Amino acid sequence: MTGLVARIEAATPPGRDRAVDALRALAILGVVGGHWLVTALVTDSGTVRGASPLTAIPHLIPVSWVFQTLAVFFLVGGMVAAQSWDAARKRGVPYGQWVGGRLARLFRPVAAVLVVWALAAAVMLVAGVGEATVRALVKLVWSPLWFLLVFAVLTALTPLVARLHPLWPLVVVLHVDLVRLGLGGPRELGWVNVVAGWLVPYCLGALVARGGLRGRTSRWALLLGGAAGVFALVLWAGYPASMVGVPGGRISNLDPPSLAVVAFGLAQCGAALLLLGPLSRVLRRPAAWVVVAVVNLSAMTVFLWHQTAMIVVTMSALLFADGPLPGLHTVPDDAGWVLARLLWLPLFALALLGCWAVFRSYEQGGRRGGGSLVVRESAPERKGWARRA
Repeated sequence: MTGLVARIEAATPPGRDRAVDALRALAILGVVGGHWLVTALVTDSGTVRGASPLTAIPHLIPVSWVFQTLAVFFLVGGMVAAQSWDAARKRGVPYGQWVGGRLARLFRPVAAVLVVWALAAAVMLVAGVGEATVRALVKLVWSPLWFLLVFAVLTALTPLVARLHPLWPLVVVLHVDLVRLGLGGPRELGWVNVVAGWLVPYCLGALVARGGLRGRTSRWALLLGGAAGVFALVLWAGYPASMVGVPGGRISNLDPPSLAVVAFGLAQCGAALLLLGPLSRVLRRPAAWVVVAVVNLSAMTVFLWHQTAMIVVTMSALLFADGPLPGLHTVPDDAGWVLARLLWLPLFALALLGCWAVFRSYEQGGRRGGGSLVVRESAPERKGWARRA
């Protein structure tokens, strides 16, 4: 372990922004933890269906405030993409080459999970597994991939949106919600917010990349203003308090993104920017930095396979156990389920570690073998962690 810490510390470029890497790692781990805590697979009359404890246990709603971290991911994405495009443009790198490289790194590991689960679904259907069960499992794995499509669109639009002030997409979200929710307009209008809603933190990241929001006062204003906005929208405008979708709810804050979740994201971004300084100081310690570095090395692999890890544990236990196990196959409707689920999380993590061991090469350029971990970061691309022989 000491040798690994020393190698990673030695391989890290002096100018590496470790705090930004930490924010990205926290965002990915937040999504993973949130899914594991608020997603259940329930056995019901020979089938497996998805369920959420938030439906029956509203006291768990604050969990969604902690683990809904997508805004931070888009904030970091906007910062990095804006810096990368600016550097590439100065070096004369054409747009097609720049965006092609970034999207290839994004979607290379996605192809693996799509192929594996397409084959798994076919095998399950041939083996006689019910269509409802197969549909529930595949949806659980594939549905989180929506945000990667949005992220890819925003990445491709970086040259156009890098200098767009985040207030503009925020105004779009406000007017869309006013029409669809306040004036009874068409629900389909809400899909405009799928791009506009996440464009807010993405543009905020680009603003930070070009020198904006440097002072603590502006960051505190972002945090407190966003929090006040969420408070007002939930109390007086009828928005749900949960920052994730709740089955059976009147409206969802996430599907599509609402003004409430965008305001919540602004508060999160303010908090994240305030953390940059403290994180930079903490991550000067090699032992702390190695944790962030390893997570960033395989962040997309962790995200893409975390639901598969939960499914592997859940379905394996269903095959070998005498009956439904608490916190794994039972209806999530009381505190006992929550406590039992917490006990299963280490097994989910162990299964995810197995998935990481098998599929990490797809994120790291397809290279395996006895290479050494190094940090490599080119000025225009911020490629970060990679594995080389």
